[in-house]
Amino acid sequence: MRYEIRVEGQLSEPLTEAFPELDHVVMSGQTVLFGQVVDEAHLYGLLARCQSLGLRVLEMRQLPQ
Repeated sequence: MRYEIRVEGQLSEPLTEAFPELDHVVMSGQTVLFGQVVDEAHLYGLLARCQSLGLRVLEMRQLPQ
């Protein structure tokens, strides 16, 4: 499964390094993290990581394969 997670603002380099398994781009004042998610536990782990880093998740969606 491939997912996209949009977070508010432009993430600093250390914050993007907290998600080594995902690629990222900055668009319109948001950072879009995207990549392969192994399973549901991995997805919840990514969301928990966002929360622990104080990131505001604006949108999350599964991408077509």
